[in-house]
Amino acid sequence: MDYLKAGKAIELSGSDRKLYRLLEILPGFLSWGTLFILLAGSYFQPIWVAYFLIAFDVYWLLLVLYLGLYLLISFRRLRENIKIDWRKKCEELAASPSCYLDPDIPRAERKKSENGCLAKRGMAWPDIIQLIIFPTYNESLEVIRPSFEGLIRDGYPPEKMVVVLAIEGRAGVAAKERAEVIRREFGPKFKNFLITVHPDIAGELKGKGANQAWAAQRVKEEIIDKEKFDHDKILVSVFDIDTVVKPGYFFCLTYKFLTVSSPYRASYQPVPVYHNNIWQSSFFARVAASSNTFWQMMQQMRQEKLATYSSHSMTWRALVDIDFWSTTMVSEDSRIFWHCLLYYKGDYRVEPLHFPVSMDVTMDETVSQTARSLYKQQRRWGWGVENIPYLVFNTIKKRKELPKRKMASRIFIQIYGFHSWATNALIIGVIGWMPMVLGGDRFNATVLSSNLPFITRTLMTFAMVGLVVSAIISTSLLPPRPPKYGWYKNIIMVLQWLVLPFSIIIFGAIPGLEAQTRLMLGKYMGFFVTPKSRGD
Repeated sequence: MDYLKAGKAIELSGSDRKLYRLLEILPGFLSWGTLFILLAGSYFQPIWVAYFLIAFDVYWLLLVLYLGLYLLISFRRLRENIKIDWRKKCEELAASPSCYLDPDIPRAERKKSENGCLAKRGMAWPDIIQLIIFPTYNESLEVIRPSFEGLIRDGYPPEKMVVVLAIEGRAGVAAKERAEVIRREFGPKFKNFLITVHPDIAGELKGKGANQAWAAQRVKEEIIDKEKFDHDKILVSVFDIDTVVKPGYFFCLTYKFLTVSSPYRASYQPVPVYHNNIWQSSFFARVAASSNTFWQMMQQMRQEKLATYSSHSMTWRALVDIDFWSTTMVSEDSRIFWHCLLYYKGDYRVEPLHFPVSMDVTMDETVSQTARSLYKQQRRWGWGVENIPYLVFNTIKKRKELPKRKMASRIFIQIYGFHSWATNALIIGVIGWMPMVLGGDRFNATVLSSNLPFITRTLMTFAMVGLVVSAIISTSLLPPRPPKYGWYKNIIMVLQWLVLPFSIIIFGAIPGLEAQTRLMLGKYMGFFVTPKSRGD
């Protein structure tokens, strides 16, 4: 059996199925178990829970300061990389192939980079073909067109781009008509332009992964194999249909590919910033989107924790090696990384680009519909927890082939991350009051009872520094304000961060916990297509 293809317990049999189901139960069990123990303890042992809560608040404060430092450093790197002329750097690399051109490469890593650097082997940026895949369902032309305009503005020669617009057959005639409009406007500008129509196939999950896998197989058969492209000279970027690249992205990607060690054992991750419709969107959706951007920025500074997310790039060689994306997973964007990590026996990583791509903030027709859609989007992101049983199961089955320490570290990071997602905000915002509510007279008569709110409030006040940093950075990253909005809109963009404590519960912990609960109960989720609109 090919365990790497297994993604749900129902795809297995016998003892393997039982093991996989236990692993699917594990994340939800840990999260619910933590919350239940603290609730029960608030009644039976409120003093012990109070001490735990104080310690947890201290931990939270230190974590906020720690991550805030990473965020500031990442913000600086992002601003610096936007200003760099990446085409010039690629041309300099071609003129004098050396991995030492980038002053950001630490001295200790230079020998390692030299050993694996493609530039040292004579490969130059004009050799690289960019394959870009845009999967789409029912998005409008006002969403699709700017993504293709972004490719033209990027600066990388369009004649070195193979572009695929991957539509869903079930989207009907309207989707095909939109695709033909894009073909007429942009098709002749690229080296190749292909429209693929993904049919309904039994056993597949109707979602982005199956669509882009179908598209990649078609482009392989109809273009790459037929025209005998060199597989080692193709970079694949799979972008959400609302992804608009910032000029210089493909040169930045190419430079990174040519200069890092073992470039074929890496995916390449930009920073998603949600700017396409940020001025028109609802304040709570903006806060949730910006929070996600900040998390991705912090992760770029911690490469050992980084996995592929949403729009990203990788080598065609790696994609073909693992037989393309999973067609049965909701979280196909991260699953592709875990599949590569296991396939290459732990020798795979994500290289941070510290370079932005712009995407859409969730925006539906009304505010209430936007709130529902945002919740569903966050729940879908929380469904990435499905990778934990996949990762643990395959590590157990292939334990003799995999580096034990590295895999154990990766597994712990994933379990800890999803557990924190589902519980931390609830512990601070809800459980923190439970010793006083459930503890009764035996707790409320103690000195600790009167001090707990003061200590918690003081620690959380210091932790507000993270909110202030978030507000400053989000404002600094904003695109120019459209003329139709007055100066007051900038004030709103700052004040909106006051809802963050509520946002991380309503649009963070609760949908994350629901996703884990669904997985625990075997109630597998389908793929929710987030509404995309640019508004008026």
